[in-house]
Amino acid sequence: MAEIKDFQCTYDNSAGISGEVTEGLGLTFPDAYLHGDTMAALSKALKEHDKASFCELPFCHTVEAEAMGGVVNYGNELAGPRAKEYICTAPEELLNLPEIDFSRGRIHEVLLACKALREEGENVVMQVSGPFTILNVLIDAKHVFKAMRKKPELMKEVFWKLGNEILRFMEEAKKYGADLLSYADSSGGLNILGPKMAEQVVEDFTYEFLKKAEALADDQTMILLCPKTTFALLGTGRARFRDHKLPQPMSYGEGCIEMTGKAKFAGQMCIKNVGYQLENAVFKEVVLE
Repeated sequence: MAEIKDFQCTYDNSAGISGEVTEGLGLTFPDAYLHGDTMAALSKALKEHDKASFCELPFCHTVEAEAMGGVVNYGNELAGPRAKEYICTAPEELLNLPEIDFSRGRIHEVLLACKALREEGENVVMQVSGPFTILNVLIDAKHVFKAMRKKPELMKEVFWKLGNEILRFMEEAKKYGADLLSYADSSGGLNILGPKMAEQVVEDFTYEFLKKAEALADDQTMILLCPKTTFALLGTGRARFRDHKLPQPMSYGEGCIEMTGKAKFAGQMCIKNVGYQLENAVFKEVVLE
């Protein structure tokens, strides 16, 4: 069995959106989460507050699921959008969900915000959710884990249905200017799945999915991985680190921007850990085997 290490999410970053971030912006919530112009303004304010080197979009992990029919509670400035109620009661129903229409709804507004920020010269990290995170909005997790044990082929089909939508979202985000595509699926981490199931997910989905996503990385685009995903790939022998020397010590975010066009995948740290410094001036590229 693979020896997968877990990554503890201990980054120090904004939890929710504090009043000092939004003060003077004239935003009202949850309305600010629904429009491209207000999303862009909020993203820039968060960047400045956190002293980050990039803007992030969106502010939750519900956008993809909502675009496939999921029901979302938009929350407020203290708690962002989150799942409201499940729309599926059996895994088979997930296969009948519609494809994402990127020309309308909140996901379209996210793309418009991305375009606006890039036109202002900002680097944009587009946060893209993995299958387990999307499923959390659509169906009770107990049905997912039961099906993974009893109907693994069905769940592989479900993963790829969602995976193809995620790839389409990444492609759209790139068209709208996102230069850093961040893929994370912490709801499918080792601490939740356990070693055997985590290895199964890498073999059935994650590795091949990222091989397809790799085609999006070019001289203007890098793909960022949650360290949970990185460690799952390393532990199963599906990836390795390759060291690159940076011109000087810098933050991890600055390192990702510096290495765009020189490396396809990053993944040694969580991009939300904006204060993390590459003190030895070494950037670790994740190379798929």
